[in-house]
Parts: sequence; structure tokens; C-alpha cells
Amino acid sequence: MLHSVMAPTRNLIRDEELGAISDDDDSPSGKRSKLDRFPLSRWELAVSLGVFLVFSSGLFCIYITMPAAEFGKLKLPRSISDLRLLKDNLANYANEYPAQFVLGYCATYIFMQTFMIPGTIFMSLLAGALFGVIKGVILVVFNATAGATCCFFLSKLIGRPLITWLWPDKLRFFQAEIGKRRDKLLNYMLFLRITPTLPNLFINLASPIVDVPFHVFFLATLVGLIPAAYITVRAGLAIGDLKSVKDLYDFKTLSVLFLIGFISILPTILKRKKIYE
Repeated sequence: MLHSVMAPTRNLIRDEELGAISDDDDSPSGKRSKLDRFPLSRWELAVSLGVFLVFSSGLFCIYITMPAAEFGKLKLPRSISDLRLLKDNLANYANEYPAQFVLGYCATYIFMQTFMIPGTIFMSLLAGALFGVIKGVILVVFNATAGATCCFFLSKLIGRPLITWLWPDKLRFFQAEIGKRRDKLLNYMLFLRITPTLPNLFINLASPIVDVPFHVFFLATLVGLIPAAYITVRAGLAIGDLKSVKDLYDFKTLSVLFLIGFISILPTILKRKKIYE
């Protein structure tokens, strides 16, 4: 009973906060550039930098304890040509030191996912090129879920001012959609994870802000990322034929993803139909 009373109250507070953001945006001062108002307080900035340093230190310790390699040739890929070169440089190293390489790969992927560093799609392609489909999909889904989980809790700690500063309109829309689908929230979150309706970065950051339960977030991420991971990892097997990342998601691929996403929300649609009848 207490929970049922507190939940609407908490949502009302959320709405008032977001409404205040909208009012501020309409004021003369609110029309200033977003860059004029840094969203984090000093302690929030200190916490975020502290967490970043802890992760960075852990990643650095993993790398310096790994067997010697041609580290000068290692860099995060930013194009398909960079990825081909990285794959050629890492192939022998991955075969000679599989355990150490997997550890370094996982640490890098989770670090990038946690701190929203672009390039995880190249890491997924690399998994297909070096590990094959089955092992590659397992690694990508594990790392993407672990990184999204870290991002979820980091946003829960300090993310509210940042996301209301960056995407106030999108956050209001997301909160309204979550509020309408509380009874079948897992199905809706699965749909969002399977389809490119909303960016995964935004979902990771916004979910704790709009009170998506962690178990729903975790399950939707773990299961919902499998189709896209399979597509990307499988494409990594033929990395020589890829010209651009855009080739991964053509009309046929997007149609399949939306079909799978529609199946995930089909129980919700059928339930509503029964209620109306």
C-alpha cells in the first residue's frame, strides 16, 4: 500500500522537475546555449572523474601485465580500414595468448560502453573476425550488457543533471512512454533494445532516471542485444567485403530487427485488444 502511494508521488516529482526544465528553456536565460550551463556540480564532476580514473587504472593494469606485443600498432579503430589493419596485427597475438587477449578485449569493450566512447561496433566486428560467430556473440552480448549495467549505475549516481541538460525533450517522451507501459515494461524495453528506435546510449543513461527497474533493464539488455550482436559479429567474418558500417544495417536487416521487435511487444498488443473487447 505504501509503495502504491509513493510511486505516483515519485512520478509527480519527476514530472515537476521535467516541467521546470521546459519552463527554464522558454525563459530568456534558458534560450542560451547549453554549453553556457554545465550540468554537473563539483562533487558530481569529482565522482565521475574518480570512477573514470578507477576504470582507467584497472584497464592499464590489465594491459601492462599482458605478454609483450606490438603495442605501437594497437589503436581503437575508427573506420573499416583501421579495423582490417587491427585484425591483422592481433590475429597471431590472439592465437598465442587467448586468455590474456580475451581479458584485454573484454576490459576495453566494457570501458568504452561504460563511458560512452564511440567505437563499440568495431569491437563487435572484431569479435566476429577473431572469435567466430558463437564465441563472438557470447563475448559481445556479455561485454555490452556489463558495460550498459555500469553505465546504468553511473547514471543513477550522477546522470540526472547531465541527461536533462542534453536531451530534455527526449527524456520527457521516454518517461511518458515508460509510464504508459509499466504493466508490460519488459516487452517494451526488449522492443527498444532490438530495434534502433532509440539509441542504446540514451537508454543506458535515461533508464535509471525514469525509474526503470534494474532487473527489467538487465534482462531486456541481455536478451534484446542478441539479434544485433549476431548481425554485427557475422558481418565480421567477411570484414574484407565491408566498405562502411552503414552496410551492416540495410533495409532488409532493419526490417528483420523491427519484425523481431514487433514479436516482443505482441503480448502487450493482444492484452490491450482483449481489454477493449
